[in-house]
Amino acid sequence: MKYEPSPRAFTIPVRVYYEDTDAIGVVYYANYLRFFERCRTEWMRAAGHDQSRLADEVGVGFVVRKATCEYLRPARLDDVLTVGLEVEKLTRVRVVFRQHVRRGDEELVTGTVEIACVDMATMQPAPIPDFLHSRLETLK
Repeated sequence: MKYEPSPRAFTIPVRVYYEDTDAIGVVYYANYLRFFERCRTEWMRAAGHDQSRLADEVGVGFVVRKATCEYLRPARLDDVLTVGLEVEKLTRVRVVFRQHVRRGDEELVTGTVEIACVDMATMQPAPIPDFLHSRLETLK
């Protein structure tokens, strides 16, 4: 079955480097979480809000609350992957992202990552700023 990307999905390309692989030459499982993080960070940047500026100017940041992955097929050195995200659930404080890693039409890894918005001074839950919340709604 051919994969049809959602018009609301955000994706980035990621090439697999030697440092991403393990002793048997496949991408080390934990590195997929790093790929997911890069995708969320680049989405934020594409939306016009880098995370360091949000922390400095608005006083909020995002922390991962929960992450799950299902590893379907391995990626290998020099593969060019597509890493993507869509919003599964959005509240005033939390976002659950559906994320994936694909090589062409082949799905390699799927997962969900739940992040929470926190006040950087207290590390307590804080509302997602309205300007960012409305951008996240476009990915639902």
